[in-house]
Amino acid sequence: MRKALGRGIDSLISKVQDNDISGDIVQRIPIGKVRPNRHQPRRNFDEAALAELSDSIKTRGLLQPISVWKDANEDGYELIAGERRLRAAKLAGLADIDAIVKKNLNEEQKLGLALMENIQREDLNAIDTALAYKQLMDKFSVSQSDIAKQVHKSRGAVSNTLRLLELDEDIRQGIQAGSISEGHARALISIPDSAKRREYYQRIMTEKLSVRDVESFAQGFHADKPRAPRAPRAGSRRTPEVAALESSLEKSLGTKVEVCPGPGPENGKIIIHYFSLDDIERVTRILKK
Repeated sequence: MRKALGRGIDSLISKVQDNDISGDIVQRIPIGKVRPNRHQPRRNFDEAALAELSDSIKTRGLLQPISVWKDANEDGYELIAGERRLRAAKLAGLADIDAIVKKNLNEEQKLGLALMENIQREDLNAIDTALAYKQLMDKFSVSQSDIAKQVHKSRGAVSNTLRLLELDEDIRQGIQAGSISEGHARALISIPDSAKRREYYQRIMTEKLSVRDVESFAQGFHADKPRAPRAPRAGSRRTPEVAALESSLEKSLGTKVEVCPGPGPENGKIIIHYFSLDDIERVTRILKK
């Protein structure tokens, strides 16, 4: 499988397009004959959001059809994309649903389409997105760069999302359930000590810590207690003004900063530290403003 699909996402998509699916049509199909997609990336569905979507369907109808695959030898359909819409339609009491019916797809193509359609949806949580990325990489040998191009994100953003899978299971479940935000998750993954990571996860839950609170701890962990007064560097002209400037820059950038005066009164350098790809992307955004 890897050899056949190792050329990346473009190869996967071209394989689907090469199949004769140009005749796909939207048709009404019985909801009861649609079975779930085995490769569905989404693991959790917000019940309140489903109820809201269901009310919308009752009022305005289904605005976007689901996508299904039809096996000529079977009576039913397999869902490719649109599980939230399908569930909400069931809640609304619909017997039939509008669906784009695709044919002539093999297992690889069904998996690829399901993953690609889902990871481009903005409401997919970070862990389910990471799991979808991992499936694309494991089953289709798709590179992180290919994924980044397809979802219009940087390779660093894709890599950081995948890193969230390193978190403990209960923390991953908290992200999937919406108990903590993606920002909290990214801050937690930058804490290298597992015990401290779990401690701060519990504090987020009980004390409602902000993302910035967790980021500050993570930066302090990496920066070797940056909040403690720094000893003067040998041979440097470290003045109270330089220390104040460092403190101001660290507050603005959210990371460790060193101001190093040069040999002359009007030269020197500023060193900005980063401890994760998230850090460097965030600092870059701030500097570009």
